[in-house]
Amino acid sequence: METNKEQTREHPRSKNSALSIIGKAILIFVALNLIFAIWLPLPALGRVSAYNHLFPGRKRLPYSDNPQKAYNLSLYNLEAMFASHEIAAGDKPADEYRVILIGDSATWGFLLPSEHTVSAYLDGAGTKLPDGRHVRVYNLGYPVMSLTKDLLILSNSLRYDPDLIIWSLTLESFPYDKQLFPPLLQNNPDPVRSLIETYHLNLDPLDENLKDRSLVERTIYGARRSLADLIRLQLYGVMWAATGIDQDIPDIFTARMEDLPAEEGFHDFQPPHLNEGDLAFDVLAAGVSMAGDIPVLFINEPMFISQGENSDIRYNYYYPRWAYDDFRRMMLGQSRENEWHYLDMWDFIAPSEFTNSAIHITPLGTQQFALKIGETIEQYANQDS
Repeated sequence: METNKEQTREHPRSKNSALSIIGKAILIFVALNLIFAIWLPLPALGRVSAYNHLFPGRKRLPYSDNPQKAYNLSLYNLEAMFASHEIAAGDKPADEYRVILIGDSATWGFLLPSEHTVSAYLDGAGTKLPDGRHVRVYNLGYPVMSLTKDLLILSNSLRYDPDLIIWSLTLESFPYDKQLFPPLLQNNPDPVRSLIETYHLNLDPLDENLKDRSLVERTIYGARRSLADLIRLQLYGVMWAATGIDQDIPDIFTARMEDLPAEEGFHDFQPPHLNEGDLAFDVLAAGVSMAGDIPVLFINEPMFISQGENSDIRYNYYYPRWAYDDFRRMMLGQSRENEWHYLDMWDFIAPSEFTNSAIHITPLGTQQFALKIGETIEQYANQDS
């Protein structure tokens, strides 16, 4: 009985000790979350990568709608995206003429294995310049059409010392209502606002699409999804290294639209003409200014030209003829006025070589596109030699 009394007397003390431990644990947890929220090391954490170390860097920036089959995923940490890419493997070799490609899903290579993208064909050509340098081409395209998205990618790519920037574009990337549409921009509000303010872009830095994180969202708990994505990206690197697969390409897909609606509108614009102020040419000017002495070549990328119903009204699903013709006229005029390097390849690829949209091309069409670009690269590289 005496023993039981002693145990009874000790029970409150044990309970207080347990509560003290729990209380301290909660305080430590809160403190760590607040430190994390104030320091916000997510970009810095993104630089820690097994790519280019334990397994090879990716051929294109990570993006996927089906991570389990693509061994890839979409995330919004720019540092992690670039750290996973082959361009981050190390310092640029002295004998390398470095070309970077930026643009939309056509540049990234939607429905194309990594070995059949424009960059892969260009890189595989093994071009050697008279001065002994080898041309290396890096794919920094990223899906979703927006010039400001391209500008954000460009701003992060200049640290890798390119010798030539090729910016592949199309009219759908130009309307102002598309500029802040990509989730990549919406989840990186600070660098986007910096671009807007530095280059005086005709965009609102307080746009509601730019998502500032609250204090809670910046804690470890609030950022758990982003932290999980960083870990998953590393884990998928194992399968990427083993298979070379970075995109789930279905055997069957819906073909690009041949018969078109009798609709003449383009976004909120109606015929007969577009005005230059309707399109974000200021973003292109910002890219040229940002690049400084590095030449920037704008390419109006090939697109599908329908021969079906209402093809007298529209070229394809995206573009009524009047709007696209105005765009080509304005793009040429802007290039001449600003002395931009510009190559118009809008009708370079046969309609049969387009897949599920008006801008996605088959491997054969992509190879033809790459051959023409390769000739242009040699011209610029030889001037630089």
